[in-house]
Amino acid sequence: MPELPEVEAVRKSLVELVVGKTIKDVFVGWPKIIKKPLEIEQFQDALQGQTILDINRRGKFLIFVLDDYALVSHLRMEGNYSVRSHDDPEEKHTHIVFKFVDGTELRYRDVRKFGTMHLFTKGMEHTELPLAKLGPEPFAAEFTQNYLKEKLMKTERMIKAVLLDQTIVTGLGNIYVDEVLFRSSIHPERIAKTLSDEEVALLREQAAATLEESIQAGGSSVNTYMNSRGESGTYQERLLVYGKKGEGCKKCGIPLQKIKVAGRGTHFCPECQK
Repeated sequence: MPELPEVEAVRKSLVELVVGKTIKDVFVGWPKIIKKPLEIEQFQDALQGQTILDINRRGKFLIFVLDDYALVSHLRMEGNYSVRSHDDPEEKHTHIVFKFVDGTELRYRDVRKFGTMHLFTKGMEHTELPLAKLGPEPFAAEFTQNYLKEKLMKTERMIKAVLLDQTIVTGLGNIYVDEVLFRSSIHPERIAKTLSDEEVALLREQAAATLEESIQAGGSSVNTYMNSRGESGTYQERLLVYGKKGEGCKKCGIPLQKIKVAGRGTHFCPECQK
């Protein structure tokens, strides 16, 4: 699943490719992707004549800012956008096509069909789900030491489960939680409320630093992820633990292990993260 850095890379590429374009028509081949409004014709009619003014991001969600609406898009497991000429052959698993007046198209392709789109009257997108209950991002001003400490002290859950909870902190997914916990020397099964003030401070610092570094590298292309220009990220070359079961720890040389935590495959060092 694309995480915050990968979605940010998609956002940046889409800003270059489609901002300023006006929608002529919308093709919907898999209606279940459209979650709001439920009437597909209403979705299509609303978008006709709308110009894409900007593209924002909240956590792992893209927000297409239009004249009168905001389109909130989640890529989920394998969703991706590409811009093509209207006469280019359509790739398999292309389910939504935004056709522009200039003859180009923004195509949404999703092998698993797990992606979602919600259309809101502009200004209302943050007041309803899916954005309404998202927590702050790791580099947001609201993600303070006191905020994080308070959240951790209120739960009996393991720290990995807490960091994956998008209502507490948004943007961290499986890859980056493993990396952040390793960089913070915290075992993924530690009960969150047992962390010291020093550990909370380090965790907060490493969460922001890890995501910032990955954003600069264009994200991690560990599966099928590419931005909307078809470019891969390079941060996977700098991953320290994720996907490296059995390899020697970069700090101590002990073989890295993989276990299940909160239902997710979890990579860690048994020596550095006791």
